[in-house]
Amino acid sequence: MEFPVALGRSGPLTGAVFAKKSNAGIGFTLFLTVAFWGGNNVGTKYLVRDWPPLFIGCTRLLGAGLILAAILRWTDWLGARSPHSPAIRRGLWWQGGLSLALYIFIFNSALQQTTAGHVALYLGIAPIWALLLEERPAWTRQSLRRYGAAGLAVLGVVVLCLPKWRTGELHWSGELLGVATGFFWTYYSRQCRKLAAGGLSGAEVSAETMCRAGLWLLPPTVLEVVRRGALVWRWDLVGIQVYGILVGGVICYALWNNGLRHWPTSRVFLFNNLIPLATMTWAWIFLGEPFTGTFWVATGLIMSGVALGQARFVTQK
Repeated sequence: MEFPVALGRSGPLTGAVFAKKSNAGIGFTLFLTVAFWGGNNVGTKYLVRDWPPLFIGCTRLLGAGLILAAILRWTDWLGARSPHSPAIRRGLWWQGGLSLALYIFIFNSALQQTTAGHVALYLGIAPIWALLLEERPAWTRQSLRRYGAAGLAVLGVVVLCLPKWRTGELHWSGELLGVATGFFWTYYSRQCRKLAAGGLSGAEVSAETMCRAGLWLLPPTVLEVVRRGALVWRWDLVGIQVYGILVGGVICYALWNNGLRHWPTSRVFLFNNLIPLATMTWAWIFLGEPFTGTFWVATGLIMSGVALGQARFVTQK
């Protein structure tokens, strides 16, 4: 929800936590978002053992989007709604909603084929994708630095995959989907920033894009469920999905889009650096996935690439 950061149209919840749009307040909410998403990632990894990825993504997006939309429609907790021009409506469908649908499907599919730690580490590359998308290649020191940062991140991916590749246990499809997850998360976040620049609040962007993404996924989800047959129903699965809707969906997306409204995409994505550690901590506790030496080396290389790519930006800010 539009919690710690006022957006110019703040409701009771926004002003109650922070009186102004402080950098400390935005940073704190982004830190909480990453911690919650770590649990959400591990919960999704648990779900894909029994539920198909499209069903998980579609129901989660529709559930979280409709809850946010209802709050925006019937209360003033998140501030007043904005009028939607035809251009904004098209953007919500074709840029925000479609890119989120692709991200969720790829993310859930990657978790089916590789570990939660691997997928989280690939999400850690997102700040580099953001930097590269913000500037075209050029023969300049800054461009060379950014592409050097991308090279370090690629090396980290190679190191992460090397042990299983040597033993023939590597599933390339899962690792490639993991890398694609980081790219599509970056692309979706950039679309959210553009929509917010058009006058929408973070909560509106979250609600509108999640509802539309769920609708994009609905037809293939129906086909998937019909082909698969009866779904497994257990209280642990339902509870994790509810967490994903309320925390991983409603709360986290609203907080993340709030950050994107006030900070550049690449600055917000610095907090992606914490997603692998948060996810691995949850995975170690609940799934028994170990912290391996390879994971730490790959993390170091990827984070070094992120630091190199962000160095000038941090200095300027």
